[in-house]
Amino acid sequence: MTTPPTPDASPLPHKIIGVAIIWNQAGQILIDRRLPGGSSGGLWEFPGGKLEPGETIEECITREIREELAIEIAIEQHFRTIDHTYKESRVTLHFYHCRYLRGIPQALESEEIRWVTLAEMAQFSFPAANQEIIQALKENQVKIGKN
Repeated sequence: MTTPPTPDASPLPHKIIGVAIIWNQAGQILIDRRLPGGSSGGLWEFPGGKLEPGETIEECITREIREELAIEIAIEQHFRTIDHTYKESRVTLHFYHCRYLRGIPQALESEEIRWVTLAEMAQFSFPAANQEIIQALKENQVKIGKN
């Protein structure tokens, strides 16, 4: 007699991520390329990172941008929140429009960084969860950085 397989009792890990859509005065957005290897290695993304215990999303974004890019930003407004499930995890991404204030962007935790226009984004490969945001940005033609 065989025993039926037991369902996997462990749900996928869930990560809450604060993400910055950083606009400069020229109306460009700062993107970075993930380091090779690991989850989504080599793909481009909007910078951000995991929410730490006791942090707000805004505090998370500010901290992550300082740690990853060594720049200062002003968080302007919430843009979208999306849930996405990958094979290895589930993520809730909180996207905020941010304005670049000062500092020279550095690729401290990424392979490369670039300022790009919305039209140029099609030239870069992004993780699946970012595609919805890119499309929404194009549809809204929001340019917070351009006053």
